Amino acid sequence: MSIDINGIAHVIITVNDIDRARPFYEKMLGAFGMECLVDNDKMYYCVGARTGIGIRQGHADAEYDQYHPGMHHLCFRARNRDSVALLGALVEPMGGTLIHGPEEDDWAPGYYSVLFEDPCGTRLEANYVPGKGNLDEAVELPLSTDVQTRLTID
Repeated sequence: MSIDINGIAHVIITVNDIDRARPFYEKMLGAFGMECLVDNDKMYYCVGARTGIGIRQGHADAEYDQYHPGMHHLCFRARNRDSVALLGALVEPMGGTLIHGPEEDDWAPGYYSVLFEDPCGTRLEANYVPGKGNLDEAVELPLSTDVQTRLTID
């Protein structure tokens, strides 16, 4: 028996300063074609692009650390390489921090991504993987030990 999952319905990101983070998410989620459902002093939440993304005010004195329990990072799946490149060009003008510009990586054949942080330091990514990616029959899983090691180095 298997459970038939159809993606992720929504993700809520807790931030330490919603007023600082909101303008970044308004621009980014707007660029994704998403529509705002909730916009108040506690939450900013949008839907579209087959999902929902929100930010919620958390503890103001807590800094994001991707190695603490919880979310390491959130990766958006783009429909093409051009969308990844466009987001990479928009991150800093929107108020985010670029960790690495659009580049290929070993996660899957043709994997192309941009890695960045929101104004509160939450790590985000957007990627494009052509075809079936690692689900292609030609790809041997799990990935080789060498690739797994490269992908998990800090």
